[in-house]
Amino acid sequence: MSALTSRRSAASALRFGRLAAMGTVAALILIAGVWASWGTAQHVMLTKGRERGTMTVQACADDRCTGPYTPASEGSRARDRVTIQSTVVAKKGQTYAVVVKPGSDDVVRTGPGGVLYAWVPLGGALLLASVVVAGGLRLTRLAWVLGGAGLALLTAAFVAL
Repeated sequence: MSALTSRRSAASALRFGRLAAMGTVAALILIAGVWASWGTAQHVMLTKGRERGTMTVQACADDRCTGPYTPASEGSRARDRVTIQSTVVAKKGQTYAVVVKPGSDDVVRTGPGGVLYAWVPLGGALLLASVVVAGGLRLTRLAWVLGGAGLALLTAAFVAL
């Protein structure tokens, strides 16, 4: 009887270890997704007190587009040249609402498209975490919810931009 009891306790310990390890991995993936997204999202979502205006795209090279900045908020100053990631802006000659990152001439797009684009790393993290949750934790319903949320976020960002 004692061999059976020790075998059951060993199986329980291994199961708990697997759940703890995979739960930690899934949580770290999601935390990393939020961390990566927040670097841009804070500028897009918390615009009070930031320089807001518009940017007209004049030239794009590599992964950056440049153009003049026209202020729209009080205390903002006009700039001859600001830069934005070209994955956010695709069309030369278009004007976009932007927020200037403090202490730089880099801008990020605002509005629904900018918010969704800022959270794209979280969308990827949700997709990755869904695989860990399904395989490591064997929580398939939660995995489908995480994967669906990630896919919805990535699709919405793609459509909005």
